[in-house]
Amino acid sequence: MSQDPWLQNYDATCRLVQEIAENIHERNRQQKTGGNPAKINMTLRASLQKLKQNINQLRESLLRASSSRCIMQSEADRRQNLVDDLVTRDKQLNATFKGDVTHPELSRSTLMPGAGGEGGASANPWLVNEPEETRGLGFSAIKQQQQRIVEVQDAGLDALAAVISRQKLMGQDIGNELDGQNEIIDDLTHLVDKTDDRIRNETRRVKLVETKSASCGEHIFFLFLLQGRCGCCEWPSKGSIDLQ
Repeated sequence: MSQDPWLQNYDATCRLVQEIAENIHERNRQQKTGGNPAKINMTLRASLQKLKQNINQLRESLLRASSSRCIMQSEADRRQNLVDDLVTRDKQLNATFKGDVTHPELSRSTLMPGAGGEGGASANPWLVNEPEETRGLGFSAIKQQQQRIVEVQDAGLDALAAVISRQKLMGQDIGNELDGQNEIIDDLTHLVDKTDDRIRNETRRVKLVETKSASCGEHIFFLFLLQGRCGCCEWPSKGSIDLQ
């Protein structure tokens, strides 16, 4: 399994820090014994410049990876702590190189990886403020752990996508059912409107019939009255018939 390029660059930078610390210790030894440290000073200046460039590259690549979410936030924070520690080591190395440190041997034990731990060695002494779950693990193991975490997250995202897909299908079914119900409601509304129109028409007809019936009744009543009057004039009364 290939190692993370950022971790490879970080590992190379750690080795450069160790090399610089060893060269500073050698330079100080030569100064004490009356030797000429000019050549090693030139090498140290070039190495310190290279160290600064490496730290800047680590910082920039970490910023890109964090912005593009290529790594988890916890891993980005851990790597930022590693970069900050390298910046501190760089300042200490420059101060020691310039002779601003009053206790060179103490500074050497602080700067040298593995010098000062139990047994004079450590799996990775530069991993400061490291989480418990990654403490003591190598770079490959850390990468495998990150990949497992990413796989778990991917599985969770797949499950979430499946739930969202089911909810989408349910929403579509509900929408189709609502469309069908709306069509039924539209048909009922149309039928009610037609029934209402028929009722209004029948009501008008009934009123018209009632009006005509009332008019006919009045005409018949007047006809009876007229016939009654005409009958009194033509028919003799009962008394006149008896006299004859």
